[in-house]
Amino acid sequence: MKARVTVSLKPGVLDPQGRAIQHALEGLGFPDVAEVRVGKVIELDVADGTTEDQVADMARKLLANTVIENFKVELA
Repeated sequence: MKARVTVSLKPGVLDPQGRAIQHALEGLGFPDVAEVRVGKVIELDVADGTTEDQVADMARKLLANTVIENFKVELA
């Protein structure tokens, strides 16, 4: 079974990588981008029967820094 964890910075947390991308886009002629936020997607191949709560526990313990990041879990 597949699980996907999407991790993103919490609102208000500075995103220097996102800012650098926004600046580069402006330099490439795309001035209409108001804000860029960079996150990550982690795809896991887990055993059948693994619950969303178990994957969320993995995210809390290792995959996301819950002080500055939010995460979303999806099972397929």
